[in-house]
Parts: sequence; C-alpha cells; structure tokens
Amino acid sequence: MYDKSPFPGMDPYLEGDMWQEFHDTLAHQIRTQLLLLLPPQYVALLDKRYIVEGSGLELLFRPTKRVIYPDVYVLNVVRETATDLLVDVTPPVVTLPSHMPEPIPLLRVEIRDIAERRLVTVIEIFSPVNKYGDGMQAYFERRRDLLLTATHLLEIDLLRGGVRLPFDGELPPAAYYVYLSRFTHRPYTDVWAIHLRDQLPVVPVPLLPPDADVRLDLQKAVDACFQLVGYQRLLDYIKPPPPPPLSEDDLAWVRQQVAHLV
Repeated sequence: MYDKSPFPGMDPYLEGDMWQEFHDTLAHQIRTQLLLLLPPQYVALLDKRYIVEGSGLELLFRPTKRVIYPDVYVLNVVRETATDLLVDVTPPVVTLPSHMPEPIPLLRVEIRDIAERRLVTVIEIFSPVNKYGDGMQAYFERRRDLLLTATHLLEIDLLRGGVRLPFDGELPPAAYYVYLSRFTHRPYTDVWAIHLRDQLPVVPVPLLPPDADVRLDLQKAVDACFQLVGYQRLLDYIKPPPPPPLSEDDLAWVRQQVAHLV
C-alpha cells in the first residue's frame, strides 16, 4: 500500500474535514517521538482541552468539565386531546436544524519534570478553533498567561487560513509557521516560515537550563501519521484543496503532486 503523502511537506488537503482526526494523530506522534529522546528526568504527556463551537465561526472556550443548564424551564400541562391540537395549531412553514454547541477536544503535548511535576514546555498544534472568532480570543488569553510563566511555548501552525499570531513586526510570507518562545529569551520568539513546497523543519524543544534541547522532526511526525492511518486513501485529491484558495502556480504544483492518485 502506498503509505506516504504525495507532498514533500504538509499536505494541504488535510486542512479540511480530516483536520480534527489528523490533529490528534499528530499530537500522539509528536509525543511518541519526544519520549524516545527526552532525558529520564522528563516525560511527555498529552493534555486534552475542549473548545465549544457555538455558531459558525463563533467559537468559545470552556473548561473540560462543565454543566449546561437551560435558562428557562417549561412545564407542560396537557389538557387538550391530540385531535383538539391538530384543529387549533397552524402548521409551520418549514422545519430547520439548529446549530448545536459541540465540544471539540484538542490535544497538546506537555513536557514535565518528573521530580517536581513542573510544566516545562507546552507544544500547541493550532486548529481552526484557535484561529477564528471567540476561540481565537480565548487562546490568545491563555497564551498571554502562559508567557508570564517560566514555561517554554512551541506553537505549530499547519493551517493556511485564519488569523496569525500577533508580533511587533511582520511575519515573512509563508503557508505554515512554527513559533518558539523560550522563557529564558522573552519577549523574543523564534519563527520558522514554511512554504507550501518545503519539507517541515526539525525544531528544538527546550528543557530546563542547563539541559540541552531535544530535536523534534515535524516532517517525520507527519510522515508517521500517513504511515499509520493512510490519509492518502481518505482525501479527495480530485478537487482543489480546502480554502483558502491557492495561487495559480501553487495550484498547478499541487495538481502535479497528486496526479498519480486521481
């Protein structure tokens, strides 16, 4: 079975309906890779948080455990017979589905010091809920709080759409980004700008001083996702990639990459 992505780097077709599944698989692969490299005094754990999708792109963060209570309780005392109701009630013009709030689980990778259970490094993989609407604002607030602590933050943005992180300065143009904020180097952030045709980089994952960084090979992690799941069997390479639309040159290149699969 052909178990590789047709692209040398990120597969833009993953930025659609398969994103949530890929996001979780990638978090597991990153964790697996790091567990083999971390010194014995550290551990890589998966942390699950929930974003509640409200309506459209209005995305609202909620804690993992919450209870939703209705604002109004309606007590029905039925006196009429079914025949009476059918006579008196005007039929609706149309019946439409409502957009129901849906909790979306998001995984991140946490590196902790085993002896003191200290949170050392957080690895976030962006999803659409981090990049639009209220969900984006909630993420920015959590990010701000984290930047005020002695915790490293590595952020992986493999989505072309949505809002980018704000900086005092312009990001170089690219399809994807990786950001590393070391607590020992703030307010400065290292940025990897990744073009659509590029392989994903090998980036450092910092630990507590004076321990050396470990290497995170993002391309190896994405390739492992394809080998495990076989996404090339699930993605519709006949259509153009999910939005945002590509330039004519990039779209022509994409079609060349997938020609043997369609």
